[in-house]
Amino acid sequence: MLPAVAGLDAVSPLASLVSPSQNAPTSGPEPLPAQIEAALWRGDQLGGPVAETVSSGFDRLDAVMPGGGWPCGALTEVLVPQFSVAELRVLSPVLAALTRGGHTVALVGPPMSPHAPGLRHDGIDERHLVWVDVDTPRDRLWATEQLVKSGSFGATVAWLPLVRAEQIRRLQVLANRCKGPVFLCRPEIAARDASAAPLRVLVRVQTDWQIAVQVLKRKGTPLDETLLLPSIPGGLNKIMTPRLRWPSRLIPVEPSHAVVSPAAAALRERPQHAPASEP
Repeated sequence: MLPAVAGLDAVSPLASLVSPSQNAPTSGPEPLPAQIEAALWRGDQLGGPVAETVSSGFDRLDAVMPGGGWPCGALTEVLVPQFSVAELRVLSPVLAALTRGGHTVALVGPPMSPHAPGLRHDGIDERHLVWVDVDTPRDRLWATEQLVKSGSFGATVAWLPLVRAEQIRRLQVLANRCKGPVFLCRPEIAARDASAAPLRVLVRVQTDWQIAVQVLKRKGTPLDETLLLPSIPGGLNKIMTPRLRWPSRLIPVEPSHAVVSPAAAALRERPQHAPASEP
């Protein structure tokens, strides 16, 4: 015990070592630099754009994707029930914007040969398309790797029905060199497999000229909602009547101008007599 001094309270030696500034309440951690804050992702938030993104052309789809669009320098898997039906319906807007800007788009192994007039109706400039005609899984993968490795295309779209998880991981590493997005079109059954692609979407065709897009994987919280996006194939919008615009609203009715022949009408109105009973 220290002796009491007149006019002063006894204090311990430890208390004398604490400075007044340490007793003052802290104002919280200092803010991080802008570069680090932009690259930082918290698990309860939708991922921010570490790399650049390009708009998908659908406002509702952009709103649920990290960065507000398709990621550049990364893989995006587009899963479909059947090839050549829905994948270009969801990718046409971004491909049209890229080719209009003078960027070259590479198509690797599409199931059907690109139809120039149809692409032109969707706003895609076929002069900026490179079509790589390959068939076997080995050739598809090799061609995709070379195009992605070059990093000189505005976008790369590859159809890979048969590809392993380690091959997708390698493509994801190579995609870091790309300035544009890399899309892998795969069958819907691949949704059950693990994938290194940071973004995976499932696309199905719906009635009323819509496509249903389900985001299976993204950087951030899961998305349970299925997006219904308007997607009328190019060229049809100019000639489509209001009646055909909404096929689900068509109700089959008997036409008022139906003509019934007199013989058929007489046969229909003839009374049906019960057969005579046997004696």
